[in-house]
Amino acid sequence: MTHSMYLSSIPVFMRMFDNLSAILGKALAHAQAQQFDPAQLLEVRLAADMYPLPRQIQIATDSAKGCAARLAGLEVPSYADTETTLAELQARIAKTQAFLRGITPEQLDGSAEREIRLKVGGQELQFSGADYLNGFVLPNFYFHLTTAYNLLRHQGVPLGKMDYLGGV
Repeated sequence: MTHSMYLSSIPVFMRMFDNLSAILGKALAHAQAQQFDPAQLLEVRLAADMYPLPRQIQIATDSAKGCAARLAGLEVPSYADTETTLAELQARIAKTQAFLRGITPEQLDGSAEREIRLKVGGQELQFSGADYLNGFVLPNFYFHLTTAYNLLRHQGVPLGKMDYLGGV
């Protein structure tokens, strides 16, 4: 049985972005119900040396769109990383999902063996497509999604595991 790079990536990204979007909606509703400026949620960190919420979401979207583009042999779309509101973060997620919807299973056929090269932290990394997706992108993607969830949960947003997992 062959490994479907499409099924292991695009639907996974789409579902988790749906869940993240719903989580951001709950964060906004929580701020409104508690009568505080939702902008406060954008600067929270669990530790002083970690990225705040916007950067977590930017990295998650960059991971997904970069993966899809590289596996499909396309140019990676570039986003400005200028989001400063929950609405702008929602728009970034929607823009990423629109890009992902444009990727077809046929574009990812054979990408498990495609050579992927990228620079990270000043060093060049080289992977097969399957190793890139499974050993680099998906762990990074889930790390930043989980961190975004944890940042909001830590601020009292009423979230549970099913918010993260979505409709199973």
